[in-house]
Amino acid sequence: MTAKRRIVFVVNPISGTQGKRAILKWIDERIDRTIFDYTIVKTQYAGHAVEIAADAAKNNADMVVAIGGDGTINEIGRSLVHTNTALGIIPCGSGNGLARHLRIPLEPKAAIDLLNHGERLCMDYGKINNIPFFCTCGVGFDAFVSLKFADSGKRGLLTYLENTLHESLTYEPETYEIENEEGTVKYKAFLIACANASQYGNNAYIAPQASLTDGLMDVTILEPFTVLDVPSLSFQLFNKTIDQNSRIKTLRVKKIKIHRARPGVLHYDGDPIMDGQDLEVELIPHGLNVITSNKKKEEEPFSLLQQITEYFSGLKPKGEELIAHKYNHLFELNRHLLRRLSKK
Repeated sequence: MTAKRRIVFVVNPISGTQGKRAILKWIDERIDRTIFDYTIVKTQYAGHAVEIAADAAKNNADMVVAIGGDGTINEIGRSLVHTNTALGIIPCGSGNGLARHLRIPLEPKAAIDLLNHGERLCMDYGKINNIPFFCTCGVGFDAFVSLKFADSGKRGLLTYLENTLHESLTYEPETYEIENEEGTVKYKAFLIACANASQYGNNAYIAPQASLTDGLMDVTILEPFTVLDVPSLSFQLFNKTIDQNSRIKTLRVKKIKIHRARPGVLHYDGDPIMDGQDLEVELIPHGLNVITSNKKKEEEPFSLLQQITEYFSGLKPKGEELIAHKYNHLFELNRHLLRRLSKK
């Protein structure tokens, strides 16, 4: 008789905007018991998922499944690199960038079903100053907003958008030196994103050509822009064509060094930390086994309405008045943003 394979589900109770109780019930109903035995462990503190996953890999678990967002995935993934234990994902985060790239369903029941029949992929991962990342990392405005988002006390994309619009009013681009094997180039940049996967999350494709298996990371440099550039940048970010914008410079490299004028914030998979002036980012090929769909995802036409709907899908108001208030608040912020940019 063939021994059953073992799954450890790791639940972050506070990540994202979804409740987890129903997901645990669906796991019990849908996991194929003829193939798998499983246990469920809830994280109790920051970094706990790292310990749970390391212990599971040490004990030869077949799979550790993250029930949470990109931060939970990062904690688990860093303990599974260069092991035989695969990472599975039931996406419950605010952005779900890696899950989207891997074609993992965002609907929990379908994501659980995928664990029964999905295929293994050995993907690349990166490090920024020796901190692992699996989706994106970077410096500049996106890292700054990640820090504000982490300190806001609220989760969900609506909060992220509010922080983005607020901080855009005052954020000043910095000057960076980027060094790779071809030499050193100085850029004044709004942000520098180093991408293993193609998107931040929510179908915002910061590096639309990125691949998880090509051994290279895609570096996107967004130079300072004016109010006239805002519509095209916004559209192209969601239309997978931002790399065609004249304000964007791109590199495809294995390793880079970034020097900035002063210490500051960086982010890895959306989590911000403070670090020094000198940053080293490298790509490690074929380091993490993940469970992904074996079905090719059909390309869907771009729909601005669909993107707006997804943006606000995390909003759970008590009534129509709250929805109207939030929308009006965001549009007012955007109006002030455009007015400020037009003066630069």
